[in-house]
Amino acid sequence: MFFDQAKIFVSAGKGGNGTISFRREKYVAMGGPDGGNGGDGGTVYLVATPHHNTLVAFKKRSHLAAEDGAHGGKKNMHGRYGQDLLIEVPLGTVVYDADTGELIADLTKDQERVAVARGGRGGRGNATFATSTNQAPRMATKGEPGESMWLRLELKLIADVGIVGLPNAGKSTLLAAISAARPRIADYPFTTLEPNLGVVNLDDRSFVVADVPGLIEGAHDGAGLGHEFLRHVERTRVLIHLLDGSSAHPVQDMDQINAELELFNPKLARKAQVVVYNKMDLTEAREQWPAVQAQLQARGLEALAISAVTGEGTREVLWRVVQMLDNLPPEPVAEAPVKVFRPAPVDAPEYTITREHDGFRVSGEKIEHAAARMVWESYEAVGRFQAIMKRMGIYQALEAAGIQVGETVYVGDIELEWA
Repeated sequence: MFFDQAKIFVSAGKGGNGTISFRREKYVAMGGPDGGNGGDGGTVYLVATPHHNTLVAFKKRSHLAAEDGAHGGKKNMHGRYGQDLLIEVPLGTVVYDADTGELIADLTKDQERVAVARGGRGGRGNATFATSTNQAPRMATKGEPGESMWLRLELKLIADVGIVGLPNAGKSTLLAAISAARPRIADYPFTTLEPNLGVVNLDDRSFVVADVPGLIEGAHDGAGLGHEFLRHVERTRVLIHLLDGSSAHPVQDMDQINAELELFNPKLARKAQVVVYNKMDLTEAREQWPAVQAQLQARGLEALAISAVTGEGTREVLWRVVQMLDNLPPEPVAEAPVKVFRPAPVDAPEYTITREHDGFRVSGEKIEHAAARMVWESYEAVGRFQAIMKRMGIYQALEAAGIQVGETVYVGDIELEWA
């Protein structure tokens, strides 16, 4: 089965904690602080590679995590950085934020990569808190948690040419005739249940062709797995529109397919097309060809007649495709929008204070971040946090709100007793 969609959860590594330690050596009575910093957590990257062509690797492995940073040690030894996680995905993978639907990246080049979850910073050891007035600090900070998020991956095959048409028009037979691909072929509709790729070599030229499974009416709404297949046409530059010579109304069939392309994505209907009438090896198809050709010429379309089974006319089609590829201007590379992080408005409050049943909750990114990194077992850490609250005006705001001794102050997941 061809897997061209996946949903994965990625989590970066947590930063290691800083350490509280003091130098202890013989004949050194007053050794100074020597607690090292924690190492940063590993970052999660998605890397495009030609060595994969489906997303099947994520069917049973959907939770992926980078390595945590190591804690700091004695003698100013810093913790080891967590190892980054490189997740290989096929060329043509489009990455979305699964919760918001925001486009994160479109990976189309070999070894192109994007960081999807950044590792947390390591905590500070007590050696970094030493000052001229506090030469023996007994505090350190914890490492930051790494980022985590759900991602939605979609694979869009990268091919120069796409073969489209109704089911049983002979698309797989044509792909097998012009390339080394060996798709499943049988004389009934929907033989092809997944896209197939083939490389066409024409003298000194080569290009990639995708056989897109048959489209039916309503494909743009998902009928006949339309959404799963139509996305693979989006990257192609030229379409071979294959008409079924055994159909009673080949031109109407063509109109139906073009309508589905237009409804799914108007850009698809504007792609260059080579109209090809297939199954000239059948008597009824050969007899019907002059009338079909006249209808197409009345619309200003010049079609080619072939037999994918015998190979009749296929070389002429390939040369027409090469000519169209050469005359098309290069398509602009679609780049994912760069995320811009803007500071909060100047008048936006740094924190908010809300009354709870047994105290007050202080909310705000800066103060919650500081609380999460404190090593609360250290008395100095409590004093440092109180100083941060006073500097930000939170201490005074709580007093103005009427906080009483013994009431609880909630900051993130931390509970403190007001004294």
